[in-house]
Amino acid sequence: MSVIIILVIASLIIALIFLFAFIWSVKKGQYEDDYTPSIRMLFDSETTQDETKDKK
Repeated sequence: MSVIIILVIASLIIALIFLFAFIWSVKKGQYEDDYTPSIRMLFDSETTQDETKDKK
Protein backbone atom coordinates (compact mmCIF):
# COMPACT_ATOMS: atom_id res chain seq x y z
CA MET A 1 0.00 0.00 0.00
CA SER A 2 2.88 2.37 0.67
CA VAL A 3 4.09 1.91 -2.91
CA ILE A 4 0.81 3.32 -4.23
CA ILE A 5 1.22 6.42 -2.07
CA ILE A 6 4.76 6.92 -3.37
CA LEU A 7 3.59 6.52 -6.98
CA VAL A 8 0.72 8.99 -6.48
CA ILE A 9 3.05 11.57 -4.97
CA ALA A 10 5.62 11.07 -7.74
CA SER A 11 2.96 11.42 -10.45
CA LEU A 12 1.61 14.60 -8.86
CA ILE A 13 5.10 16.10 -8.75
CA ILE A 14 5.68 15.25 -12.42
CA ALA A 15 2.28 16.67 -13.36
CA LEU A 16 3.08 19.92 -11.54
CA ILE A 17 6.41 20.15 -13.37
CA PHE A 18 4.66 19.78 -16.73
CA LEU A 19 2.01 22.32 -15.71
CA PHE A 20 4.72 24.80 -14.72
CA ALA A 21 6.55 24.22 -18.04
CA PHE A 22 3.33 24.78 -19.99
CA ILE A 23 2.47 28.00 -18.16
CA TRP A 24 6.04 29.24 -18.59
CA SER A 25 5.99 28.55 -22.34
CA VAL A 26 2.65 30.33 -22.76
CA LYS A 27 3.98 33.38 -20.93
CA LYS A 28 7.13 33.38 -23.09
CA GLY A 29 5.02 33.45 -26.27
CA GLN A 30 5.55 29.96 -27.67
CA TYR A 31 1.94 29.68 -28.81
CA GLU A 32 1.36 33.14 -30.25
CA ASP A 33 1.74 32.30 -33.97
CA ASP A 34 -0.84 29.66 -34.79
CA TYR A 35 -1.26 30.54 -38.48
CA THR A 36 2.26 30.28 -39.95
CA PRO A 37 2.98 26.61 -39.11
CA SER A 38 -0.16 25.50 -40.92
CA ILE A 39 0.85 27.21 -44.18
CA ARG A 40 4.61 26.68 -43.97
CA MET A 41 4.40 23.35 -45.75
CA LEU A 42 2.69 24.98 -48.75
CA PHE A 43 5.75 27.03 -49.67
CA ASP A 44 8.83 25.38 -51.15
CA SER A 45 12.18 26.72 -50.16
CA GLU A 46 14.81 27.47 -52.78
CA THR A 47 17.10 24.71 -51.57
CA THR A 48 14.55 21.99 -52.17
CA GLN A 49 13.84 23.29 -55.67
CA ASP A 50 17.58 23.28 -56.46
CA GLU A 51 17.99 19.77 -55.11
CA THR A 52 15.19 18.42 -57.29
CA LYS A 53 16.69 20.04 -60.40
CA ASP A 54 20.09 18.50 -59.64
CA LYS A 55 18.59 15.02 -59.31
CA LYS A 56 17.05 15.08 -62.80
